[in-house]
Amino acid sequence: MTNRLKMLHSARARFLVSGVALLALAVIACGGAAPAEPVTVEVTRIVEQPGPEVTREVQVEVTRIVKESPPADDPGELIIYSGRSESLVDPIIQQFKGTTGIDVKVKYAGTGALAATLLEEGGNSPADVFYAQDPGGLAAVSEMMTELPADVIGMTPEWARSTEGRWVGITGRARVVVYGTDKLTEADLPDDLWGFTEPEWKGRVGWAPTNGSFQAMVTALRAGWGEDRTEEWLRAMIANDVKIYPKNTPQVAAAAAGEIDVGLVNHYYLYRFIAEEGEDFAARNAHLRGAGPGSIVLVSGAGILETADNPENAEAFIRFLLSSVGQQYFAGQTFEYPMVEGVRPSVLLTPLAEIEQPEITLADLSDLAGTQALLQKTGALP
Repeated sequence: MTNRLKMLHSARARFLVSGVALLALAVIACGGAAPAEPVTVEVTRIVEQPGPEVTREVQVEVTRIVKESPPADDPGELIIYSGRSESLVDPIIQQFKGTTGIDVKVKYAGTGALAATLLEEGGNSPADVFYAQDPGGLAAVSEMMTELPADVIGMTPEWARSTEGRWVGITGRARVVVYGTDKLTEADLPDDLWGFTEPEWKGRVGWAPTNGSFQAMVTALRAGWGEDRTEEWLRAMIANDVKIYPKNTPQVAAAAAGEIDVGLVNHYYLYRFIAEEGEDFAARNAHLRGAGPGSIVLVSGAGILETADNPENAEAFIRFLLSSVGQQYFAGQTFEYPMVEGVRPSVLLTPLAEIEQPEITLADLSDLAGTQALLQKTGALP
């Protein structure tokens, strides 16, 4: 059992703490004053035991609000268009709602679909915040967003935010190959995505062409390989009987079950399966060795609409996501890479510095419409 996997099965000591300090942090991030009544928060402390003589705390994550103090005044509402799935982000949204008292309403859908909705709604959109799964969706509607405060922009690394300051990355999400360990080892995999077009991989690979992160990866292919080679890859994969899935999660399950040998997914879905089913779960991730677009690290991100009716609440929400409370939630509960300095990723993850990434910036991923058109042209999308 590796040290990283041991972490998933190490003791989780639960305890109740007075949430005055945590709440103060969250409220300061929201730009307000701390309420008179404390909030009690349930906290999970994860302890890593890398050896029999060493016990080291690696992160603390807030899991839910137990008791909330009613605000003195009506804090108003917030409308979020979320391209991130409800199962991943609803817990942190509920923490924000419980901490601030803001009435949060969320519209969930795919990032591409929500970007199209925003463009159709234009100035009549009721959305205050667009919380997207990938930078392509954000870039597609960036002209509809207002510039964020400099201190908010400055919380994230330069590579993980809009060059115009209109959106910020909230978490990092590496593109990986998930493979079934009953049949394969990492050494059996090709160096880059092109290798999966070879006859030996016929019928053995899965993808999710409607998924926003997959479309962002294809946009990266277009930026790195060019339009013609990307189209050739898509057609070759289809000719090689690639299996179609609606999203990432069923690909991971299929790889473990032997339905497919590999799937093209984001890194963090695997760790949710291992956390639930144990280290014997028969799939693992691999970061492709060739430093091609298939190993790009994407970000989920958020921005505020220029037409937002609740801009102060929208800014408070983004600050909350970037606070240590929000970042620790993602690091500990969803196994994503935090974007804020000082918050450590899960020790299960490959450090970002060790991932061989392509020389493609997130600004290169703006042409979501062009990617969708190419996927339709090749038949990857109906």
